[in-house]
Amino acid sequence: MKPRLRIRYCTQCRWLLRAAWLAQELLTTFDQELEEVALAPGAGGVFEVSVDGEILFSRADAGRFPESKELKQLLRDRIAPDKSLGHSDRS
Repeated sequence: MKPRLRIRYCTQCRWLLRAAWLAQELLTTFDQELEEVALAPGAGGVFEVSVDGEILFSRADAGRFPESKELKQLLRDRIAPDKSLGHSDRS
């Protein structure tokens, strides 16, 4: 079974558009590797990206939002290590 990705975002902070944009970026890059991407409303400043229940990135832990390139690399390393990310692989 393919992995499931979840982006939990704070509705109070109005981070839905940021979450939706990242979901689109990840779905575009990993359209064959992911089962689904879910957007999950939360509160209290939460912004977390998880794969099959394990946190891949947490705004609370990092003290910032993830970059698209960074998330693509983290997700690739987790679910498709041999996949090329093209320009997102460059430093």
